[in-house]
Order: sequence, then structure tokens, then C-alpha cells
Amino acid sequence: MNALRTVDLLDSIIPISRFNKGEANKIFSEVKKNGVKIVVKNNVPECVLISPEDYQYMVEEYENAVLLSEAEKRMNEKTKPISHQELMKRLELTNEDLDDLAGKRKF
Repeated sequence: MNALRTVDLLDSIIPISRFNKGEANKIFSEVKKNGVKIVVKNNVPECVLISPEDYQYMVEEYENAVLLSEAEKRMNEKTKPISHQELMKRLELTNEDLDDLAGKRKF
């Protein structure tokens, strides 16, 4: 996903009245071709239009940042790691339980 430069920001602003004039298809084509569009109503940003690909990229980047933050938090905790066997015991799971789960998965 490309970040908006200041110059591009001004070009990305479109009034909501363009939708009222039946230009939605043209606006959507502009989003696909040029990226982000900021829709303004009464000179106030109302919404941001982005492509589905850019949206998916943003969601994945956000999820990765959340996971990284959680991993860093856990790495900084002063807790003693536990073994696989201890975890299985705490969760009251057996190897057979895992085998059953693996057998039910469809790959």
C-alpha cells in the first residue's frame, strides 16, 4: 500500500456531491487506478475509499502489529517457560486427543 504524499492528498479529496450526480462508477474506477479517495461533506472528511486489496493489506499489517506487540510483551514477562508435557497436563490433554484432532482436520 502506498502512503499518501501531501501533493497527492489534495488530489484525493472529492466532494460527496459527485456521488449525488451519479459519478459513483467513475469514482470507484479512480480508486482502483489511483488509490485512496477522501470523500468530504460540507468540507469535512466523511469517509475514505480504498481498494479491497489495500484494505486487506491494512488489516494484515494491523494484525501483525498486534501480534508483535503481544509477543514482545510476553518475552518481557518474568515468567518461567513450561514444557510441552506440562502444558498438556495443565490442559488435561493426551497425545491421543491431539491425534484425534489432527485426524478430523481436512487439508
